[in-house]
Amino acid sequence: MIAREPLSRATAARWDALLSRLAAIAERHPDAALASSLAAEDMVLTHAIFDTGLPLQIFTLNTGRLHAETLGMLDTIKDRYAREIAVYEPDGARVRAHVERHGAFAFYESVELRKACCALRKVEPLKRALAGRSAWITGQRRAQSVTRGELPEEEWDAVFGLHKYNPLAAWSVAEVWNLIRALGVPYNPLHDQGYPSIGCEPCTRAIRPGEDIRAGRWWWERSESRECGLHAGNRTVPDGPADV
Repeated sequence: MIAREPLSRATAARWDALLSRLAAIAERHPDAALASSLAAEDMVLTHAIFDTGLPLQIFTLNTGRLHAETLGMLDTIKDRYAREIAVYEPDGARVRAHVERHGAFAFYESVELRKACCALRKVEPLKRALAGRSAWITGQRRAQSVTRGELPEEEWDAVFGLHKYNPLAAWSVAEVWNLIRALGVPYNPLHDQGYPSIGCEPCTRAIRPGEDIRAGRWWWERSESRECGLHAGNRTVPDGPADV
């Protein structure tokens, strides 16, 4: 449990607006679900949904390569909110076939092989999680990367064929953490170890002083290629590899 700080007027206004936005999404899309990475932004949304009883579902994707600290957030959430979130996993046979053909760490060899791994471990489970839904919710923010600079708060996701909501799109990282500290929202301990953005363990490192907050994600690639396919519609930078 983190020490709580006073809730400033600006943070309180952000929080109230977020709750209203999520309530409107729930009313419009009773089947909507938050796709949680179990990182800071998604914990803000999880707290908003579970602590206030909003009728929205939450799921996460267990890729089979997550940090122990990330998986530990499942128990943290259960202990804090007395609620569990749904967990979707990749097709084991397809993952094994990929590893047998290309190797366990082929994603370091090329963007294409890395995105093929992401497609198996993330995109395919996401498709199953979204099947039959009319909308999904993410914790993406515009300031996170160059591929998210034009991120709208509401959009039609042509990749997956449903509405997509990014209610934290305009939030700054400071606003996210002000809210976490003010409300005592639990968060992934990797954030205290220099990981502002957290993905699979072999593909994520702590960032160095002065680096972009997503510099630790697929750090061996160009910054404009650093999406995994879950948010393929974010591609706004020309001349980069297309997402799987």
